[in-house]
Amino acid sequence: MTPSPDTHPAPATTSPVHEVFAYLCVRDTAAAIDFYTRAFGATECYRLTEPSGRIGHAEVQLGPAVLMLADEFPECGFTAPPAEGLAGVVIHLHVDDADAMSRKAVAAGATLLSEPADQFYGERSCKLRDPFGHTWLLGHSIETVSTQEMQRRYTAMFEPAQSPQGA
Repeated sequence: MTPSPDTHPAPATTSPVHEVFAYLCVRDTAAAIDFYTRAFGATECYRLTEPSGRIGHAEVQLGPAVLMLADEFPECGFTAPPAEGLAGVVIHLHVDDADAMSRKAVAAGATLLSEPADQFYGERSCKLRDPFGHTWLLGHSIETVSTQEMQRRYTAMFEPAQSPQGA
């Protein structure tokens, strides 16, 4: 994926890493592919299916990124998060319209965890959980914010509320 030049400066040195892929373990890869297609406009690239029907690997295209998926393989320590979504990873999709995509995702079966709202870092974003326990952030740019201004706004969120004079 290529970072947005307005929010992510180019690295100073060349990294030995060429790409990063999210690889999700889900309880029903076929259903997940259907959901990601309906909710986020993903396009299936391919899937590898065992004779038993268990999907060992699948890939979908999400804009410039590839999302990898597989059914659970507990014998290899590859398990899906619990339905309540207590995983330590959140996937962020930078989209054209977070409000519209959140509505589309909810209509496809996602649970909205936080309504779309303007954020201090210059995005309008929301949070949802897919039917497979994975948490997603959807956001779109509303302004370009420098790192210094972002830090100022972030710090201000933790300052005690100013009380009116004489109160």
